[in-house]
Amino acid sequence: MFDRNKKTALVTGASSGMGKAIAERLIADGYQVWVAARRLDEMADLARRGAIPLRMDISKEDDIRAAVDRILAETGGVDVLVNNAGFGLYGPLEDVGIDEARYQFEVNVFGPARLTQLLLPAMRAKKAGTIVNIGSMGGKIYSLLGSWYHATKHALEGWSDCLRLELAPFGIRVVVVEPGLIETGFGSALLAGITKRAGSGAYADLVRGTVAATEGAYGKGRGTAPEVVAEVVSKAVAASKPKTRYAVGKYAKPMIFIRKWFGDRTFDRLIMSQMR
Repeated sequence: MFDRNKKTALVTGASSGMGKAIAERLIADGYQVWVAARRLDEMADLARRGAIPLRMDISKEDDIRAAVDRILAETGGVDVLVNNAGFGLYGPLEDVGIDEARYQFEVNVFGPARLTQLLLPAMRAKKAGTIVNIGSMGGKIYSLLGSWYHATKHALEGWSDCLRLELAPFGIRVVVVEPGLIETGFGSALLAGITKRAGSGAYADLVRGTVAATEGAYGKGRGTAPEVVAEVVSKAVAASKPKTRYAVGKYAKPMIFIRKWFGDRTFDRLIMSQMR
């Protein structure tokens, strides 16, 4: 059982990748950590380190409510909420079903928003807390065939900015982390999704080019270890006045810089040059 007098954190999407690394780091930092994901068995290692796993599909209201009810009953809330759960839906806009697109928003935007809504009253009562939203450099830039994914990450940026202003009077901080190319299962999931669409359709050449570029970017140690993201989260949570944003990992800072200062056409050419 957790101690109500000790600081507590909740990390979603903790079954692998950045979520697992963040949970491990917060445990090492002395936090009591709740970890949430759809598959409890993949969080068994975190449970052995003292975390309490929660089965939660971030797209399902009943799962979110059940998790929050247990947290409130046992610890009275959390001091740190890390909204990490998410995935990337890639493919030509014309070939992605609208229900798939809605699900992308449910997981990447509406689920984290609902979880935050339910945990905020306890944070406001304490007049303290930190919400860390794990976005992406994709919230500031764009890439080929990623219209729905980038739409959710851009939405998360704007949502976080508004939330930061709303919650400041209550002593609650809101931080966005913008990872670049991180060695997780993101690249494999992206490839699995994109290759099942438009294989021989009007966008076949773009799909093949995107697959080749993705295969060349991910895997074999080409990206940044997820522990680097966990380190940034640890620093942000511990800071008395954290930054509003942390771009971290391979390509994040240079890509965001180029997009911001060199304009759309230059960035378009940069993205399309990867298709050769």
